[in-house]
Amino acid sequence: MTTTAAPGARDQVARLLTLVPFLHHRDEVRLADAADLLGTTPAQVLGDLKVLFMCGLPGGLPDDLIDVDLDAIESADGPVSDGVIRIDNADYLARPLRLSPTEASAVMVALHTLRDASPHDTQVIIDKVLAKLEAAATTAAAGRRIAVDARSGEVALIALADALQRATDDGVQVRLTYHVPARDELSERVVDPRGVVPHGRFHYLDAWCHTAGGERLFRLDRITEATVLESPIATDRQPPREVTAGLLSGETPTGGTVATLVLRPQADWVPQYYPMQEVRPQPDGSLEADLPVADPRWLMRLLLRLAPHATVVAPPEFAASFSATAQETLALYR
Repeated sequence: MTTTAAPGARDQVARLLTLVPFLHHRDEVRLADAADLLGTTPAQVLGDLKVLFMCGLPGGLPDDLIDVDLDAIESADGPVSDGVIRIDNADYLARPLRLSPTEASAVMVALHTLRDASPHDTQVIIDKVLAKLEAAATTAAAGRRIAVDARSGEVALIALADALQRATDDGVQVRLTYHVPARDELSERVVDPRGVVPHGRFHYLDAWCHTAGGERLFRLDRITEATVLESPIATDRQPPREVTAGLLSGETPTGGTVATLVLRPQADWVPQYYPMQEVRPQPDGSLEADLPVADPRWLMRLLLRLAPHATVVAPPEFAASFSATAQETLALYR
């Protein structure tokens, strides 16, 4: 007696992806005919259809899940080959699938990466798919909004980088919602993009910022939303600057000052996240860092989060203010 190994979940998913749309567009399909279509047995198709009871829209309530009339295709003796398969509550399968701008950009980036390592025959297929996706993206480019969800991680950042680079190539402006660490706030600004450039483990958009009236670098993981506009850039096209440690070292904001912090080893990550003018390692393993500050209130909040692993030593009024604020905070817990 020959025993056939049970097919894996991947094969079952492939069969269902073929079977469900096929059934949805036909009124009556016999169980035996569906098995012939899939190159398997009526018993296997019956088992696959039982999985559909757990498939459907988010929510998981009975009205959200696909319904299969099992009484018509199953008896006490097993599958009924002449039984007609009927599924209900799956009308959404008739609607065309649409990718969001973020999803489409991520797919295109992945296809470009796949193309580089593929044989010629596969490259031809990939090129056709890319042509269709890029044509659709071009049509929908005007006013396209890219919202960056931190939970989607690298996929969202790749899609964002691709959208910003396309805006650069097309010579159109972008509206950004950007988190400014120096003030711990979100700001909205319109920029003329010049390109996306890497530095270390981060990527930056080099752009002319019309709000600031000058060149700025925007770290992509601090952009919470970007909208590609129809308006052409108002400044001359220029290649993006090469990002260097000096370029990212920070500058004193207008009306601001520079605070000197002492960071113990537990807070040595701070210079990697906030733009410092200078960082000086100390013999005891701590760091002395000069941080540009636009709003002293923001600095106080940062220091309270870092306490007791960070202190401010200059200017003297910042040190006195932090000491008083820390005492007031401790008093709340007594």
